[in-house]
Amino acid sequence: MRPTTSEGRRRPLLTALPTLRTDPFTPPVDLYRLNEEGPLHRLVYPDGHMGWLVTGHALSRSVLADRRVTARSETRRLPIRRPGADPFLGTPALPGWFVDMDPPQHTRFRRLLAGHFSARRLNSLRCRVQEIVDAHIATMHHTSAPVDLVAAFAVPVPSLVICELLGIPPLFHAAFQHHSATVFSLTASAQESAAAMSALSDRMTEIVRGKRRHPEDDLLSRLTASDLSDEEAAGTGVFLFAAGHETVSSMIALGVFALLCHTEQRNALQRDPDLADSAVEELLRYLTIFQFGVPRTALEDIHLAGESITAGDSITVSLPAANYDRAQFAHEHTMKLDRTNSGNLAFGHGLHRCLGHALARLELRIAYTALLHQLPGLRLAVPARDVRLAHESGFYGVHSLPVTW
Repeated sequence: MRPTTSEGRRRPLLTALPTLRTDPFTPPVDLYRLNEEGPLHRLVYPDGHMGWLVTGHALSRSVLADRRVTARSETRRLPIRRPGADPFLGTPALPGWFVDMDPPQHTRFRRLLAGHFSARRLNSLRCRVQEIVDAHIATMHHTSAPVDLVAAFAVPVPSLVICELLGIPPLFHAAFQHHSATVFSLTASAQESAAAMSALSDRMTEIVRGKRRHPEDDLLSRLTASDLSDEEAAGTGVFLFAAGHETVSSMIALGVFALLCHTEQRNALQRDPDLADSAVEELLRYLTIFQFGVPRTALEDIHLAGESITAGDSITVSLPAANYDRAQFAHEHTMKLDRTNSGNLAFGHGLHRCLGHALARLELRIAYTALLHQLPGLRLAVPARDVRLAHESGFYGVHSLPVTW
């Protein structure tokens, strides 16, 4: 029997989150077409819990800003099977992982970190980001094509940026990248994910204790000068590294793949560098790499879109579906780099909107424009159908992207 709203409209019961893609760039068609039925849907979670899926843009913003729903990990359920997340669900947030906290704990960390991601701080980083990007493109120039853009550019560039911002020594970069990928993998076991998180925490704690003894001009040193414990400072560092590295890496590679497959749009960006800002916004919307949505839980009985939500119900806000809501974005299935209405939810919304969104946008703008202008003949070295897609990660992207020029 189909559930009905208070107005009597019949809506389908989703027995699983739609995840099957028919196009390498757009979300599952069955996911964003749910908006034709309405912005809110009953969803059966993998553990049998009957929760909710939010797909509409306006309702997504409302839920993400609603203090009556919680982000705390103690109550969280995921809409997909991910064994590696089991050690971190149903328990308090790891020290420093403020993304899994509500105010006032969340506020304490956000206030401490806000100045480090301000416009003033980003302006001081702009030249260094450009230097890192240019250096990696120069290395590609001196390497025999084809080159895997993921390994040669998309992974090391954001990794170096966030490591320099935090103050993580080069000796640790490779290990941090490896363990971070394991933590966010959908195929890692609970044991593998817990071991990877432990390794990240141990190494970051070692770095933090070194900063406390010998502070430098970096974010980790400033955290040690605050009221945070070593465990909290290390946990914050691990979270910022993972969030700042995995997301931007996936967006660089997948964004370049999309541009190379949409020749007219790519040519427009090459001709007009002033298009860069809107191009980044459109790629963030069009690709929406946080593919399985944002988990929340109702703290009390609430009413949303004509439905009665019970305290304790899980709510998943589907960012890909919200970014394809035609009520907000006309021709939602088309990549239009000159799209004038922004408002995409790629970085979330409300109190938990990604702290590093401005830094990520800066990195993407510099990376896309530099690649297209310094490598004007950039093109795929294999047929598009042969590019290996990263379906098995919380952050959608590509495993490798062979290119030539």
